[in-house]
Amino acid sequence: MANLTLTIDEDTLRRARTRAAAEGTSVNAVVREQLETYAGVREDRRRAVERIFEIAQTATAGSEGHKWTREELYKDRLNRR
Repeated sequence: MANLTLTIDEDTLRRARTRAAAEGTSVNAVVREQLETYAGVREDRRRAVERIFEIAQTATAGSEGHKWTREELYKDRLNRR
């Protein structure tokens, strides 16, 4: 992770620290979350999670299709021995 230096009014920072502490977080975490939202990182993550759930909903293995055996699930590990 990279570091970022900001110039902020002392009173603003004091008030932000007080509010963050009351909310059980830190100013650093609040700024990080805001930057992630601003940069679209959170939206990208949300879309990725939605896509994973879409794939899981359409997956058929193990439901009515093929029943996996322990050996099939660990085939790669067993072949390395």
